Amino acid sequence: MTAVIDRASPADIAELRQLYYAVYGPHYPVALGTDPAEMSRLIGDPDTLWLVARCPDSGVLTASAAVHGEPGGRVGRLEGVAVHPGHRSGGLASALTDELCRRTLETGRLDSVYATVRTVGAGPQRVVSRNGFRPLGLLANAVDLSTRESLALYARHAAGVLDRRVPVAEVPAPLAPLLRAVERSLGVDYGSTRATAPQPPPAHPAAPASPAAPAAAAPPATPSARLEMIEAPGFVRRRFRDRFPGTERWFYPLHTPNTLLVPDDDGFEVYAYLNRAGRYCSLVAAHPDPEAAAAWLEPVTRALTRAGAGYVEALLPLARHDLLSGFLAQGFIPGALYPAMRPEPGGDGFHDYVVMSRTAEQIDFRGVVADGPLQPYLDAYLSTWASTYLPPFEVAS
Repeated sequence: MTAVIDRASPADIAELRQLYYAVYGPHYPVALGTDPAEMSRLIGDPDTLWLVARCPDSGVLTASAAVHGEPGGRVGRLEGVAVHPGHRSGGLASALTDELCRRTLETGRLDSVYATVRTVGAGPQRVVSRNGFRPLGLLANAVDLSTRESLALYARHAAGVLDRRVPVAEVPAPLAPLLRAVERSLGVDYGSTRATAPQPPPAHPAAPASPAAPAAAAPPATPSARLEMIEAPGFVRRRFRDRFPGTERWFYPLHTPNTLLVPDDDGFEVYAYLNRAGRYCSLVAAHPDPEAAAAWLEPVTRALTRAGAGYVEALLPLARHDLLSGFLAQGFIPGALYPAMRPEPGGDGFHDYVVMSRTAEQIDFRGVVADGPLQPYLDAYLSTWASTYLPPFEVAS
């Protein structure tokens, strides 16, 4: 029986909520399937394509999926793929994914579409693989559903995009296993990219001197005591739009920040998207620039962890050796590499980006099911994680 595929409409919201509850239960941490107001906004959003599948006879809604974009952006996110348990094994997920990609990538609307895929089984990975998506890495401990789960990052590029990557001269050495995994999985060549020693982390900024004491006598700074965290989504969103009218300086596209972290001297601002339901956080941008906040990365991460984020991630340019070194120094692991993710401003090339992540909770690697193409990324993550967190063995003579 062939399903009827069409765009979602506001009249579908009640039925869509029932679908997502039937598939994910009460723990689905995404507004797309749970918040009627946000669902209505996305259905009417010109940068979002939301498709549903129905039984041709009864008209009952049986599956749903969407590609979400942003104004002026060329990257889309495949999300909300759900097939009712009573209608599985009929190829509905593949049919919806293929139609979404046909209407976005093949029409030139987007350069690439990415998806985060569950690793509790091989099925979700095979669905996106059958539709031209290829693995880019592992996001360990990325989300809390009923338990903490790891996700795999997959992407599908429009024709010719991967061939227009801007070369990168060097990367910090801990990224070498990830680059080798990308070469094996995608056939992308990083043979000319040198692996060099990470740069030393920036020193914490000195505390302001007291008027009664010379500057040289100022005590060492304690950044964590002076960092404020503001959770006011409307205020944060408006301030963020004022600071970043364009998307080229965002760490992470397709994430609207709802949290602001700032020291009491207003030396910098870090904007983050904190999802309390899923207990994860994405660092979206820093003002006036990422370097201003680099020395505060540890207290920023601690503040977000105290707020309930068991997983913190950032998306950084592969060409920024200094930023990658700073995150490595604070225990962040390079888990995924997104080649040709962003177009070069004013040019014809595309820049590569790295997902750096840190988790405050124990990772149960035994629960990760890596389908064949994902296995090199799991091996690369395990290698880098072990060299970061496990002490070297010493042999007594």
